[in-house]
Amino acid sequence: MHTSSAHDDAHPFLRAATAGIRHHMRALTPSETNPSKPADRPSLDVLHAHLAALLQLLDRLADSTRPPHPAAGRHLATAHTRLWQATGEVHAAFHLLPSTAAAEAGASVCHPERLPEGPPVLTICQRHLAAGHVVRRKTTPTDLRPHTTACVR
Repeated sequence: MHTSSAHDDAHPFLRAATAGIRHHMRALTPSETNPSKPADRPSLDVLHAHLAALLQLLDRLADSTRPPHPAAGRHLATAHTRLWQATGEVHAAFHLLPSTAAAEAGASVCHPERLPEGPPVLTICQRHLAAGHVVRRKTTPTDLRPHTTACVR
C-alpha cells in the first residue's frame, strides 16, 4: 500500500516537465506508423528554452547549497557548467539546420538583432546570449574545458 508523503507532492512542475519530455521521446520513437524524422529548428528552439530554464534552476540550487554543503554545491556548479555546454551545442545545431529565413538570407550565422525565426519576444540567440552572460560571470575558461567523467563511488 502506498501512502502519500510530502516528498510525493514536492516539485510538481519538475515532474510534469519530465513527463512531457518522456512523452516527446515516445512520440519520436520510430515505428511503422511513425517514421523517424530529423530534428527541426522549432524543436531545438523549445529544447534550448528548456535547457536554459534548467540552467537557471541549477544555478540557484548551486548558490543555495554551496554555503551549508560546499562539496555538493561544487558538484551542482559543475553540473551547471556541463549543462551550459550542452545548451551551446543545441544552439549550434539550431543554426546548422535549414530554415526558409536562413535560405533566403543566404546565411545561418547567429545574429540576435535579425530575429532568425520571426518576431518572438525572445529568440534562441537572445536567450543563449543571456544565459552565456550568467555562465561567464560565474565560471572561468578553465571550468569550461572539456570534461571526462570518472565515477568515484
